[in-house]
Amino acid sequence: MMTENLAALVRYRIEQAEEALHAARILLREGSLRGSVNRSYYAMFYAVLALLASRKEETSKHSGVIALFDRLYVRTEVFPTDFSKWLRRAFDLRTRCDYGTTLTVTTEETASQIEHASSFLSAVREECQRLINSS
Repeated sequence: MMTENLAALVRYRIEQAEEALHAARILLREGSLRGSVNRSYYAMFYAVLALLASRKEETSKHSGVIALFDRLYVRTEVFPTDFSKWLRRAFDLRTRCDYGTTLTVTTEETASQIEHASSFLSAVREECQRLINSS
């Protein structure tokens, strides 16, 4: 059973994800590709944090969040394998954009990542709402 406080945390994480995705779209439109990549990754990351919060699971590392998502949601077929691929690719691209010294990202790559993040967030939002409603 999900408490009201836990449901509020799940909703808050989804709101964070939605704001990050909105920012990614604005940054893409303005030509700030690296910033857009960062925000689209974080949209997915916050969405996973919402899922993990619903189970009272947490970890301090991004790699741990991704591993838990795979174990709890992809291997159990709650979400398709593509979601794992999209999340891992977004993490890798975000890391290279934020910390690399030579990477240039294309408008097409950035737009594709936003599309994936949007689909990812939509499905996670639906699952979180189902979890909140069932408790």
